[in-house]
Amino acid sequence: MREAVTLSDVAREAGVSPSTVSRVINGTARVAASKREAVLRAIERLHYRPNILAKGLAQGRSLTIGVITQEISSPYYGEMLKGVEQALEGTTYHPIFASGHWRVDQEEAALKVLVSRQVDGLIVMDGSVPEERLQELAHTMPVVVVGRKIPGLQCLGIDNRQGAYEGVQHLIELGHRRIAHIAGPTSHPDAIERLEGYRAALEDAHIPFDPALVVVGDYMEQSGLLAVEALLARGALFTAIFAANDQMAYGANVALYRRGIRVPHDVSLVGFDDLPSSSYFTPPLTTVRQPGPAMGWEAARLILALLEGRDYTPKPLSTQLVVRESTALIRSSGALAAHLLT
Repeated sequence: MREAVTLSDVAREAGVSPSTVSRVINGTARVAASKREAVLRAIERLHYRPNILAKGLAQGRSLTIGVITQEISSPYYGEMLKGVEQALEGTTYHPIFASGHWRVDQEEAALKVLVSRQVDGLIVMDGSVPEERLQELAHTMPVVVVGRKIPGLQCLGIDNRQGAYEGVQHLIELGHRRIAHIAGPTSHPDAIERLEGYRAALEDAHIPFDPALVVVGDYMEQSGLLAVEALLARGALFTAIFAANDQMAYGANVALYRRGIRVPHDVSLVGFDDLPSSSYFTPPLTTVRQPGPAMGWEAARLILALLEGRDYTPKPLSTQLVVRESTALIRSSGALAAHLLT
């Protein structure tokens, strides 16, 4: 087995001192052009690779960024994590991912693990860890929070209320007035804001809010299916559904399909997120796009700036209504009423 090439080997090959090699690699001081070229040629001949970990430890850093997501398997969080990875690519930092599963105890456990690993910075995506805990951590390392607003911390997010408003407004413009809402968990700030946007759009259109048209889900596909089953079981009449995320919209579509209720002929359907699979949904899903990869990217670039002590202004993040084939002008609620009577 070939022994690893050391800095001393490079110095010997280049005919310079180890400190000169170190200065060339780190760029910490001026080195004569002839010596610099000799070092670079030696590095290339010997295929030398600096020990980044050792360098980081010497500087008191682990060169890692802790990232707490709520569900690594979630397509939504997967898009954000992809953005984090892309932003850190080519830097000396690498991400360490951990899931909180929307449980405070598991989020706290993930925090403890990351802190024990001596991560240099922390990105927290949503979650329910108390604000005071994150504010306390920010005294020991840079912290960036995505999807929450916490005083004193660097926070990134979108306007969930406005995004939901635009999704429901689109349905109203198509003539729908009986619009059901499959909401996210009541403990989630983004779900609360999307419900507020739904209600605001109805109010501005002078459509009375009907609590019987709102069912709470958990952002997973099955809860969207069960929500539609609950609406139909209670005899609720509706011609459109606004789901608080795409995954629940997928489940809602399955429930409607099993009842013979056609999208969008009988019921229009709008989601929220614009996951990659929503373009290939049947029919392709009208949804409110939020920039998942961009949020991950901006969070990572911001944490890098904090670590390097430089200013960085994240690019504005906004939602966008993407109209596809799952919504249409209202025709009649007769088909749905017939299904409710059978």
